Amino acid sequence: MQISILSFTVAAIFYLAFFIFAYGLISKILQYKNTPAPLKIPTMPAPTTQAGVVFRMSKEVVFFESLFKSSKVTWLFGWLFHFGLFLDMLRHLRYFIDPIWFWVLIIQPFGKYGSILMFIGLAGLLIRRIIVDRVRYISSPSDHLMLVLLLSITTTGMAMSFYLGADVISVKSFFIGLMTFNIQNIPSDPVLVSHLLMVASLMIIFPYSKLLHAPGLFFSPSRNQVDNAREKRHVAKWAEDLEKN
Repeated sequence: MQISILSFTVAAIFYLAFFIFAYGLISKILQYKNTPAPLKIPTMPAPTTQAGVVFRMSKEVVFFESLFKSSKVTWLFGWLFHFGLFLDMLRHLRYFIDPIWFWVLIIQPFGKYGSILMFIGLAGLLIRRIIVDRVRYISSPSDHLMLVLLLSITTTGMAMSFYLGADVISVKSFFIGLMTFNIQNIPSDPVLVSHLLMVASLMIIFPYSKLLHAPGLFFSPSRNQVDNAREKRHVAKWAEDLEKN
């Protein structure tokens, strides 16, 4: 089978995007890991046991607890976006596995409507950056562009899901071919191609932008530390080395 120039180009872009994404993500996680926490600085009231820290982190990851306390409107739109994204990503697993797992089949209708939650959340966050004075003042062009990119990915995906349709079998063959280094032809549908190219762009930008905030949460000393400063002295690694010398 002859591979079209379009398919080869999109495949090359995705290979490059995956490499940049993986390298950037691993580098940033290592940077977080190797950054010392010189003090005991958990945000109060803080848990006094490790189990309490796990529970606190779980509430932060699943429910965005600190954002809820800070701004209910931002929390609502942010949570809608992330929950919709979670459902949509689970739905997209069908393009990367064969045969499709049973629970992935069950999640398909929920994932489809998860894109609506994503759109509502992203639109709300973008409008907030435009109409709220104090937020608009601290917003940079990249903040707006990130939201526009995410909205564009969401709207093109919704257009294919609800109106235009897509050759799901060919798309799945293309991505499984990418994973096995056996490139397959991709449909030349302009909406599909633009959707995929924007996803690849997001993969390239993601590790080097503000969008990469989830891994940082797990390394934040204000969240992951136990409040036991009276019971156990906290000494950073570099401080231990100074004491030894």
